[in-house]
Amino acid sequence: MVKDIQPLNEKETRAGFGEGILEVGRKNPNVVALTADLLGSMKLNAFVKEFPDRFVQVGIAEANMIGIAAGMTIGGKIPYTTTFANFSTGRVYDQIRQSVAYSNKNVKICASHAGLTLGEDGATHQILEDIGMMKMLPGMTVIVPCDFNQTKAATIAIADHEGPVYLRFGRPKWPNFTAENQDFQIGKAQILHEGTDITLFACGHLVWIAVEAGKILEEKGYSVEIINIHTIKPLDEAAVIKSLSKTRCAVTAEEHNVLGGLGDSIAQVAARHIPVPIEYVGTNDTFGESGKPVELLKKYGLDADHIVAAAEKAIARKKA
Repeated sequence: MVKDIQPLNEKETRAGFGEGILEVGRKNPNVVALTADLLGSMKLNAFVKEFPDRFVQVGIAEANMIGIAAGMTIGGKIPYTTTFANFSTGRVYDQIRQSVAYSNKNVKICASHAGLTLGEDGATHQILEDIGMMKMLPGMTVIVPCDFNQTKAATIAIADHEGPVYLRFGRPKWPNFTAENQDFQIGKAQILHEGTDITLFACGHLVWIAVEAGKILEEKGYSVEIINIHTIKPLDEAAVIKSLSKTRCAVTAEEHNVLGGLGDSIAQVAARHIPVPIEYVGTNDTFGESGKPVELLKKYGLDADHIVAAAEKAIARKKA
């Protein structure tokens, strides 16, 4: 039953990153951390205290940070760059494209405060197009974990992945419900619940909201499949095709513009292999605004009620 999926606690996904980089730093002496004047926000304090000689405070110079990180890889280092998602991508896209992606440098671009849940800092900081920007770069792996435990596990796992990675996570405390010390597999979708009437594909903070929606749909008598697409690229196409072959309709849910994000990736797979009705939950070609995270999610249609409505619409289209 979907209702059996319950949170262990509430923790910030960015805190999962902080614990993860500390743990992987202890295992791998080549892991280094860089930040652009956001030491505390990125939860790097423990790493810096333990490994002061493996930390670079670049200051408010994000483009320079990407260039330094790219250079470090030539000497065998595994640099983790850290700043807000907006500054990790929009501000430095040229540097990422030219210095990291084009030459397939082993840089881990770790981006916090993504999406609407950055909250009161407002539209200038709430990037909603970064998944699309990064997944279009050749060779870039794009990961959007759903909670504290999964962010920690992903942070550790990407050190062993050769090549550039974009790791996206958030600011607020959020339900933490996946397994502690889990084995994170890049490119492998996580099936949270199996069902036959509708598939809910989600990533990031919206995975928990999809679970909440699944509980409502289950109470209405629907059999719901919930899949956490924590790796947007490379996408687990086999899992997507298998699920859609069973449910024959879907909803995608993401804290991102519906143009260019998870929904587009799922739709491409469906269009090529198994065309079925798909509804999309995400921001609709708009910027965000200042406000409390949960209130913003509701205003922009990224809450459980909107996922439920989208699911019922997709099911109705399937039956038509």
